[in-house]
Amino acid sequence: MSSPSSASVSVEKARQARKVVAASFIGTTFEWYDFFIYASAAALVFGPLFFPNVSDFAGTLAAFSTFAVGFLARPLGGVIVGHFGDRIGRKAMLVFCLLCMGIATIVIGLLPTYAQIGIWAPILLVVLRIFQGIGVGGEWGGAVLMAVEYAPPNRRGLYGGFVQIGTPAGLILANLAFLSVVTFVPPEHFMTWGWRVPFLLSSVLVIVGLVIRLRLEETPVFAEAKAKASKTAERVPVAAVLRSHWKSVLAGGLTMSAPAMIGYVMIAYLLSYGVTQLGVSRPLMIGLVLWSSAVWLVLTLVFAAGSDRYGRRRVYLWGAWSGLAMVFPLFWLLDTREPWLMALGMTLLAVSMSAMYSPIAAMLSELFPTRLRYTGNSVSYQVGTLVGGAFVPIIATTLMQLTGTSASISAYMFGSILIGMLAVKFVPETSKTSLGAAD
Repeated sequence: MSSPSSASVSVEKARQARKVVAASFIGTTFEWYDFFIYASAAALVFGPLFFPNVSDFAGTLAAFSTFAVGFLARPLGGVIVGHFGDRIGRKAMLVFCLLCMGIATIVIGLLPTYAQIGIWAPILLVVLRIFQGIGVGGEWGGAVLMAVEYAPPNRRGLYGGFVQIGTPAGLILANLAFLSVVTFVPPEHFMTWGWRVPFLLSSVLVIVGLVIRLRLEETPVFAEAKAKASKTAERVPVAAVLRSHWKSVLAGGLTMSAPAMIGYVMIAYLLSYGVTQLGVSRPLMIGLVLWSSAVWLVLTLVFAAGSDRYGRRRVYLWGAWSGLAMVFPLFWLLDTREPWLMALGMTLLAVSMSAMYSPIAAMLSELFPTRLRYTGNSVSYQVGTLVGGAFVPIIATTLMQLTGTSASISAYMFGSILIGMLAVKFVPETSKTSLGAAD
């Protein structure tokens, strides 16, 4: 029988774990809100406001190019933040990421347009997008580790799933913000000051997120590993990761690339596709993205818990097979312009996305030893989003322009999912192993 003191320690550990999971979810939600309002603005307003002297197609392409810049910066953020996260701790880096992302987002909301300061407007927009990319590039890895390293051995997938639902939760907040502005602000005001409101609201979220994160404690797994390896800590964690774990980075990154592709088709491209190609109203398209994000959020926890029971790879592959089956019907349903059929297509997309995305947090974290885990899972994840997600709006927009048919976009999605299915075959199944097995 356990003593009263050991029982009280267990209760305290469980309480702290729940606190960390809640804080990781809330903080990650706020970070993704900041990142995704940029995607909505790129699809709806950045073209005419920051690139007015080109055609609509070129302006949309330029706006989506600035969106891609954030992805290019994300691996850099993963390396920089992961380096210090592996050397000094997870908590301090999460505070840094929140400030980096939040301040950049607020400044975007105050940024003059091309009509006011000329070429400096898109230049400054790109610079701020880089800071957003650095912030979110380090955010995911730290938030995941805070949750997974606190988790009971048989619930790492579920605990990691709470970080994963921060992505659709942030997307929901971002689209609710834009939907409110689009609905209640007249079109002529939306293009002048209305679009700025969601960015400026980030100031409130930054304050709330800081209060929550400053109250967290470092994870016991990291504290123990740091104490044991105080004399052998890696001076440059990224060098050790790329030297000794490059296969895990490559396999994990390509595994992540497929759900990243699906996610950014849904988040960024379909919003633009519905408004510009189908002539559907902005409120309806934002509403469809909101609906699919809600499905994504709920099912992610279901599939994350399933990955603890059935394995990370099995859940991922189920999502991938369902994704292959729905990429062509998706656009057939959207092209009907019937709201309920469009909603059905978006739902199918969200189901596939949820199954593939849900086990990623635990899967990538379990690939690397504790002393390199922040850097390893961050670089792997950000490489995946760079390869799979960064250029999705540009590629899809260009394919539509060149071919005139959505079938080309479906074929592109089909091929991307196949790459993810091949990559996951090289990821070991680690759901039943100890988190310290790789140490």
